[in-house]
Amino acid sequence: MLNQSPSNKQPFFKADQVGSLLRSDRIKTARSQKAAGTLSAEQLRAIENEEITRIVQKQKELGLQAVTDGEFRRAYWHFDFLEHLDGVQGYTPESGIQFKQAQSIAHAVKVVGKLGFSDHPMLKDYKFLHEIAGQHAAKMTIPSPSMLHFRGEIDRNVYPDENEYFHDLAAAYKKALHAFYDAGCRYLQLDDTSWAYFCSEEQREQIRARGYDPAQLSELYARTINEAVSDRPADMKVTMHICRGNFRSTWIASGGYEPVAETLFGSLNIDGFFLEYDNERSGGFEPLRFVQRPDLHIVLGLITSKFGELEQADEVKRRIDEATRYVPLEQLALSPQCGFASTEEGNLLTEEQQWAKLEHVVKIAKEVWG
Repeated sequence: MLNQSPSNKQPFFKADQVGSLLRSDRIKTARSQKAAGTLSAEQLRAIENEEITRIVQKQKELGLQAVTDGEFRRAYWHFDFLEHLDGVQGYTPESGIQFKQAQSIAHAVKVVGKLGFSDHPMLKDYKFLHEIAGQHAAKMTIPSPSMLHFRGEIDRNVYPDENEYFHDLAAAYKKALHAFYDAGCRYLQLDDTSWAYFCSEEQREQIRARGYDPAQLSELYARTINEAVSDRPADMKVTMHICRGNFRSTWIASGGYEPVAETLFGSLNIDGFFLEYDNERSGGFEPLRFVQRPDLHIVLGLITSKFGELEQADEVKRRIDEATRYVPLEQLALSPQCGFASTEEGNLLTEEQQWAKLEHVVKIAKEVWG
């Protein structure tokens, strides 16, 4: 078992988690009161601090070695971070993002000025998590740079040349990584849904309708990510979580990783991948044959975060064994397929079921890896 120190050069664990957790009733009430003007920003933050401290302690009790703040200060897994980059602004569009059986609350971002990274509020958020994590790894989750382009609008008067846009985007993220490192972060996760959408023919058609060739766009995203992480400190590990959509227990994309596997596992300079593998929409393990690096960490998301029923442990173990046909067991780990609340509304299960899921991950991982 790996050392639990947050300064550990290899902060990877056989039982892990993606990041977001169901917002507690107390958090939801406080956020509503803040929006109504009956609670101050300082009072809301104090309640968030108490609730985050509680859930971090719970994660420790369950046996997780990497803890998160559950994204308790956010409404969305991506927009809250993106709209505080220099040059980015949040706004309310006509409609939200359409999932298979639901539509998210309308919110979006647009680039209105030159991109950069300066005094981001999530640095303060991370420092609080780092302080209460103690000897556990404090894991920070932020959207991948791909997501600003994939989900955001661009003012072409600001960026008539898209190459300049991606150059500045990579530079902003490079600064972000160093800022989080300086705040103590050694375990950072980039959340990125675009790679799953590149695997869906339906989504590929939508990408073409926007005027992009999916293959060329995926290569552009890969270059941007690689530039963003290119000079990170050696003891800062960066992983990527790939998701097919996660809102109120519904989804957007279907399709296995085959169309992007060679790029993901062979070209991206990432230390590990959290891969959604909780149902047939994710395809088989065959794309893992492109994992050739012995230091690449592959976390199998075999436990669903969408529903409360626990998976059969023997079936999870069987699937882990199946994955070892392509990746050695020592490079594999286990987690839920996604967070439990990509948005503040959360998935359709209870907090007790959420904790049971994470406990299930820890127990199975101990039985498989010791």
